[in-house]
Amino acid sequence: MMKAKQMTRDKGITLALLAVAFLILALLPQITSGYILTLLIDILKFAVLTVGWVIFSGPSGYMSLATAAFYGLGFYIAAVFSGSIPFSLLILLAGVSSFVVALGVGALTLRLRGVYFTIFTFALVLLVQNVVLEVERVVTQTRGRFVETVSTEGVYYAIFIVFVLTVVSAVLIRRSRYGLALQSIGEHEEAAAHSGINVVWTKVLTFASSAVFMGMAGAIIATRRTYIDPYIAFNLNTSFLPVLMAMFGGMGNLVGPVLGAALFTYIGEILLTRFPDLYMLLFGVVLILSMLFMPNGILGLAQGIWRKMKGGGRAPA
Repeated sequence: MMKAKQMTRDKGITLALLAVAFLILALLPQITSGYILTLLIDILKFAVLTVGWVIFSGPSGYMSLATAAFYGLGFYIAAVFSGSIPFSLLILLAGVSSFVVALGVGALTLRLRGVYFTIFTFALVLLVQNVVLEVERVVTQTRGRFVETVSTEGVYYAIFIVFVLTVVSAVLIRRSRYGLALQSIGEHEEAAAHSGINVVWTKVLTFASSAVFMGMAGAIIATRRTYIDPYIAFNLNTSFLPVLMAMFGGMGNLVGPVLGAALFTYIGEILLTRFPDLYMLLFGVVLILSMLFMPNGILGLAQGIWRKMKGGGRAPA
């Protein structure tokens, strides 16, 4: 009884802290601007991509590197339709397009397992990039497109709303029967199939759902640029960084990926600004050290320290 009350109280405190955090984020454009607002946009962008990646890859154990494909698709949706339809509809169109493409790709590839699936999703980014390059060369006889820009404040609120939707969707999916089914698939796929779970359909639907937010983020961020091309839109770093951010923060719950995205983005910004020539080297060193000494991420490290402090530093009997 006391344990149930404690859990209820802890959950209430967590929800209250989340509400305060969301309120502060919603009010930030009114009290700050310039570099800080731009940095927050980058943090929220990577938070969307990281949580979106965790929705599918976290519980299933399938290492997807297709993030850049759906993010880049959102970029090109923005380039093609910006100025002709409202910004909100543009974002929705990018999300729906990413869902449809991911549904088709997932139906074809999610029968693969392990490294084969990872290699295919990585190749998908290169395939889409080269298809877009070839289409532009043959049809438009140019490389790249101009995009109608949106104000910094408008982009911030758009990516903030998508971030909230991503987190809420991730929580709902984890607590739904699809989330439980995906968790069981990640633990033992054959046992899940024998227990009556439609393994392929569960994986495909969750994979496509996670792609929605990646495409929406791409459409929003594209309006921060005046010009894009396939190499900008389908940058391979966009596939790798969310994976690293999720590992850096810890995937025990959804706080870890958000924390990892925020800290990783900020550390990357500092290194790029102060040590531009050594940026990638230092970034790699930080990543290797974090994996060696924080295998469960920052959140896992913090939870371990808290448990030791709570238990007086003694190991449990």
